[in-house]
Amino acid sequence: MKNILVVDDDITFCMMLQSYLSKQGYQVFTTQKAEEGLRVIRNQTIDLVLSDYRMPDKNGIELLEDIKKIHPQLPVLIMTSYGDIRLAVRAMKLGAVDYITKPVNHEELRELIFSVFQQPEPVPGNEKRISPYEQEEFIQGQNKHWQEIESHLQMVAPTQLSVILQGESGTGKEFVARRLHELSTRASQPFVAIDCGALSNEIAASELFGHVKGSFTGAVSDKKGQFELANGGTLFLDEIGNLNYEIQVKLLRALQERKIKRIGGSYDIPVDVRIIAATNDELSKSLQQGNFREDLYHRLNEFTIHLKPLRERHEDIALFAKKFLVLANLELNKQVLDFDKAVLEKLLQYNWPGNLRELKNIIKRSVLLSKTALITLDAIPSELLVNTPPPVTDESEGTDLKVLSENMERKKIMEALEKCNYNKSKAARVLNIDRKTLYNKIHFYNLEF
Repeated sequence: MKNILVVDDDITFCMMLQSYLSKQGYQVFTTQKAEEGLRVIRNQTIDLVLSDYRMPDKNGIELLEDIKKIHPQLPVLIMTSYGDIRLAVRAMKLGAVDYITKPVNHEELRELIFSVFQQPEPVPGNEKRISPYEQEEFIQGQNKHWQEIESHLQMVAPTQLSVILQGESGTGKEFVARRLHELSTRASQPFVAIDCGALSNEIAASELFGHVKGSFTGAVSDKKGQFELANGGTLFLDEIGNLNYEIQVKLLRALQERKIKRIGGSYDIPVDVRIIAATNDELSKSLQQGNFREDLYHRLNEFTIHLKPLRERHEDIALFAKKFLVLANLELNKQVLDFDKAVLEKLLQYNWPGNLRELKNIIKRSVLLSKTALITLDAIPSELLVNTPPPVTDESEGTDLKVLSENMERKKIMEALEKCNYNKSKAARVLNIDRKTLYNKIHFYNLEF
């Protein structure tokens, strides 16, 4: 019998899940706080964690990071509201196996859990998960934006220039980085990717530059850093804007002098790496605020590639969806052939806050839930069934003022809610509207939390 831990501060919701999952043959433990969940994990054999994102003592990402320190291979499924999809996508980058939106659909949850438990056990000594980018071929879009990206990649790849990739989370920055590496003269050498957003200040230097035995508590042996592991090849630094000032100084030295020193080490180690950096923020804004070193920025910014969000690449949605359909069939051993016309319309209407990563996950879940050769409306998540304003495309040239105004209003409401930590009364004051009006607009734009 598999053991599942549910961590959610809603006692009623926990009881409901415990009752449902117990009927499915699972042993279910529930806690209302993240720290209580960690105690259960330390004292019980847990096979899967279902964690809410918003909890009183820690959020889901913080809990995920703590779990990975205790049991790196323990699967964690994030439960989140529709408005937190971007955060759920970030959690997946940090190691969550998937996410599901609230209110939870029981059948979808059951299929997701079944899918998690069908995954093969990791081989001892080879715990590192294979990135989906290592399993899939590069998917090139058909619109002008992707043609421009490919043109830039062909031009800059043979050079040794450092490159910055800018774009929202889930737009395919690591995909583009790998494509750049494959087209370069370093293609036969290592490609090493590291998520700077997942590095705490305490371990960042060790991860990047390595350490020697005894240099700090827990350093029980010498360790090579990512620079040494990438020597001769490409080092991809995702979310580089999250590095603190001290690490920025060491990174700049490594790039300028082409050598690094391990923590506690007494000698320099020559390294030859090409840097590709990625950020979903404008580094120029961080420069103005003094959060990012100007000299490091100019050292990295020898060439910049901007990746547009999926909602601005309308023509590519069907192309990517069909490619992800093929991949999902292979992964799940299914034979779903295509999308119902009504489903394709919903895919085109949706705003895709999680971009390509969200599209891939939704297609995979839809394939899992499909009972026929076509994906129909009853197999897709509920958030896609809401009539969202269609994205502005190159063809429309942004002339639909109604769509423009609704998109802008939705964006401003989301920004206000996030700024006010989802306190609706405060958000209403920030937006200069009354609370009832805000509730009506939240309902209209399907921003329920």
